[in-house]
Amino acid sequence: MTTKRDYYEILGISKGAAADDIKKAYRNLALKYHPDRVTPDKKKEAEEKFKEMSEAYEVLIDPQKKSTYDQYGHSGVDNSFKQGGFEWQDFHHFDDLKDIFGEVDIGDLFRSFGVGGDVYGGSFGGTGRRGSAGRGSDLEYRIEIRFDDAAFGAEKTITIPRHEACEACGGTGAKPGSKKERCSYCGGHGQVSSSSGFFNVVRTCDRCGGEGTVIKTPCSTCGGRGRVKAKRNIKVKIPAGVDTGSRLRVHGEGEAGERGARRGDLYLVMHVQPHEIFERHGADIYCEVPVDFVTATLGGEVEAPTLEGKIKLKIPAGTQGGRSFRLRNKGIAHLHDYGRGDQLVKVQIDVPSNPTGDQKRILKELAKASERNPGPLSQSFVEKMKRLFR
Repeated sequence: MTTKRDYYEILGISKGAAADDIKKAYRNLALKYHPDRVTPDKKKEAEEKFKEMSEAYEVLIDPQKKSTYDQYGHSGVDNSFKQGGFEWQDFHHFDDLKDIFGEVDIGDLFRSFGVGGDVYGGSFGGTGRRGSAGRGSDLEYRIEIRFDDAAFGAEKTITIPRHEACEACGGTGAKPGSKKERCSYCGGHGQVSSSSGFFNVVRTCDRCGGEGTVIKTPCSTCGGRGRVKAKRNIKVKIPAGVDTGSRLRVHGEGEAGERGARRGDLYLVMHVQPHEIFERHGADIYCEVPVDFVTATLGGEVEAPTLEGKIKLKIPAGTQGGRSFRLRNKGIAHLHDYGRGDQLVKVQIDVPSNPTGDQKRILKELAKASERNPGPLSQSFVEKMKRLFR
């Protein structure tokens, strides 16, 4: 009798691993043992490894099963499997596999192992049932938006090339006026079955592609595929708070599927144009405002920009260069949350580069007065110099 390996050892994790660590370990192993990544002579071994790690995942990702396994080992969880031992019918996390491989790839994965679509309800992501042609592919589109659009949201119209349902045949793929005929190979079921070891293997009919029908006279416009290439204008809403690299999913706006199958999705990847004045850090924005020497010394008001327009910013007397003022809720909207970030205004002392004669005279008088009453920074620096060189 073969001794079962420890589930934690199979996934390469410690006993105290959190759910996220378990999922990550399973994902890495699933990718490693995908049939496309192994040589043909290793496929049988990969199948066994894949089933073994899926059994471990089924138990360890379930808090109750995991607790029982930690207490009693394999004997504590074997009864939770229908046949007293793990089979694919006992696996309840195909959605996790879909996240790893995609809806169509998961079907290809199991078919490459000789396992049919009836393992979990008769299909792999919609590819193994009658009448279910391949779902349209997802599309990715890079969209450039203004800084203000990212801050407040916007509605944009974009033009994308994609496959559309053929108007000539209505997306059926058959020549107008003709009809599809029942597939003689599968009897119109879209699937053929056979037994293979422990499994009842149900696979998609190769002749009709799972449709259950075949096209005798294909449409001349689309060549029987039921779709053609076209350009479409799509209105999309950009939510407030997006940033460069943000991905927005637009459901059902990807490629049309073959012969009437549902569309894929459109993913918009944001690129936010830089702003002439503002710099963004998360939901906060930063800007620098020049303040003349007199206003910084005596105090006053200056105009400062915000995303909504100009405001009057009060400058206290004795303001030093580099000081920042925070304007609450004047930043970027929080994506998928309430409220906004803040705006920080940094003061830059604007020193005349080419002073006039009057300015020079006044500044010289000020310099003499400053010797008797230096500023706080000068006083602090002088004290530090005295300590350093005494």
